[in-house]
Amino acid sequence: MTIRFIALEIDLVQGWRDGRPDANGQPPERGITPADGYPCRHCLRLIAKGDAYLTLAHRPFPALQPYAEVGPIFVHAACARGGDDARIPHFLDSPRYMIRGYGADDRIVYGTGQIVPTPEIPAAAERLFENTDVRYVHVRSASNNCYHCRIERA
Repeated sequence: MTIRFIALEIDLVQGWRDGRPDANGQPPERGITPADGYPCRHCLRLIAKGDAYLTLAHRPFPALQPYAEVGPIFVHAACARGGDDARIPHFLDSPRYMIRGYGADDRIVYGTGQIVPTPEIPAAAERLFENTDVRYVHVRSASNNCYHCRIERA
């Protein structure tokens, strides 16, 4: 099986750039990166020192429900969409991440959450997809649970 890492959609990110409210109903906060390392969920690269960026609350689910977590994310104030690739995105530069499978109902498939070393994310995601209940996988921070990107079957 082959997987692909999925970045946030262009229309969603452009809406935030135009001032559309985030998942908490607030306008995105704008800033200039004081240091390298903020992960952009749109281009899947790190936001470099001195680059303009947005901080906002994101809910990576289509509808409200008990498992529809909301959390903070960063996106460049301007960048091209990345992702849709089988390679580990450049912005996943921590030593490990949490991955977790979700079903067609956008709820966690119990028993799928695990902390994995970054280089092992593709193989671990493929193992999760062996469970036919898993429709997609989230990559999240191992320390803060922040959403980073989605993994789908290719």
